Amino acid sequence: QVHLVESGGGLVQAGGSLRLSCAASGRTFSSDTMGWFRQAPGKEREFVAAMRWSGPILYYADSVKGRFTISRDNAKNTVNLQMNSLKPEDTAVYYCATTQRGYSDNRLRLRISYDYWGQGTQVTVSS
Repeated sequence: QVHLVESGGGLVQAGGSLRLSCAASGRTFSSDTMGWFRQAPGKEREFVAAMRWSGPILYYADSVKGRFTISRDNAKNTVNLQMNSLKPEDTAVYYCATTQRGYSDNRLRLRISYDYWGQGTQVTVSS
């Protein structure tokens, strides 16, 4: 059974950095697309970043481009999200997700494209 566990959230001042990790287990993920989403109170869950485990192309929401970096650690079966220059509007619960379905670049930005989700980790950015 696929299991995703996020870690690394916390409270940080605006301009600071956090590094989130998503540990994946339960099967081989070499064919997966891994994504990060976030959900702020009263808002819809939105796409943040994604990457195909097998490929070099990285995908970002416009709101985080240039500040966030998604990466993977093959040896640890972990996907990371380095978040720099954090803003109060980045405050949300951050979720990682995965799918083996080979979606197009546009579809991997949609939450419905993902089959498995972690429990989320809270990120709070104070002004």
